[in-house]
Amino acid sequence: MVKETGSAEETFLLAEQIGKQAVPGQIYALDGDLGAGKTVFCQGFAAGLEVRELVNSPTFTIVQEYTTGKIPLYHFDVYRIEEPEELEEIGYEEYFFGSGICLIEWAGQIRELLPEQTICIRICKMPEKGQDVRRIEIEGLE
Repeated sequence: MVKETGSAEETFLLAEQIGKQAVPGQIYALDGDLGAGKTVFCQGFAAGLEVRELVNSPTFTIVQEYTTGKIPLYHFDVYRIEEPEELEEIGYEEYFFGSGICLIEWAGQIRELLPEQTICIRICKMPEKGQDVRRIEIEGLE
């Protein structure tokens, strides 16, 4: 599935709709350049799960846990990971194979650790169409 959004608000709303349909155990792998809108997507997704906390990129903590929504959300940012094995130190398998939902920014850094059923989302800037236009490719979501 490919969607095009014309603003950060549209990206947020698309992600919110996806979040509303999310079920425990799903893993969403997000990729895109700096400033593509991954964190905006995560904020919308969290809103769809009715998370009440402020959602920001957890760059220095690797994973941020949000438990105020209808399903626990584990928001990863693996940008600073040099080796996928570094995730073993935080017990990533408990998150990936638990009863919550994982949302992983910069997922390409740990591609070999992701289960086969991972939902992949790629966000691309489209400056030729406008500064805020994004192409959002979603694979694995029915």
